[in-house]
Amino acid sequence: MCSKINRSEHTDTAEYAQLNKNTVKSQDQLKDSQSVRFENVDGKGIRIMFIGNSITLHGVKPDIGWYNEWGMAASAKEKDYVHRLMSEVKKTAPDAAFCICQVAGWERQYNDEAFAYNIYENAQQFGADVIIMRFIENCPGVGFDAGAFKRSLRKLFDYLDPNGKAKIILTTGFWKHPGDAAIVEYGKENGLPVIKLGDLGEDNAMKAIGLFEHGGVANHPGDLGMEKIAQRIFSELKQYL
Repeated sequence: MCSKINRSEHTDTAEYAQLNKNTVKSQDQLKDSQSVRFENVDGKGIRIMFIGNSITLHGVKPDIGWYNEWGMAASAKEKDYVHRLMSEVKKTAPDAAFCICQVAGWERQYNDEAFAYNIYENAQQFGADVIIMRFIENCPGVGFDAGAFKRSLRKLFDYLDPNGKAKIILTTGFWKHPGDAAIVEYGKENGLPVIKLGDLGEDNAMKAIGLFEHGGVANHPGDLGMEKIAQRIFSELKQYL
């Protein structure tokens, strides 16, 4: 998710030590043309969109030992938090439709007013009833601009949900991030629920430690971490089913 350790992007304080362990580059996780994916897109039930980064979806990248097309670092597609949530949703809403929108590029450029949102046009056309926001980790930590982030987050939501109909669920970072406070503030300012996840990233049992040679990949959530993320989000999501 984050680029290789770069002190211009990471913070040196102990609070963010786990964030600094993530050395997976935020660039080239997916091609722009692959940023939006669908499952059961023609379903007639509730329409749920996941907006995220490598924890949500990362493409094959052999140079770091990642050969999968799902949320890093689950052991199987059905075990990443997105597909764990899909499984729970379908117990109540079997004809639900799902969209995955990978926004690592937006994270890197959150303060760029010229960012080309139209790379997510297919996600906009999905017509989400619920949007789950699960990202922050790729936003540069040093010099993080909370005001710019919140303005750009509003712009992103307005683009993906132009009619303002979707229920929005926010989450903080899996690894504690200087932007977590801005997410909490945005939630309070807009009456949106915020699911806090930072304690999970402090626990190695929640990661894929020892399963991947690349340290950045290994510090992503493993199966247990993915399950815990899904459980916390579902505790809020279930009221909309």
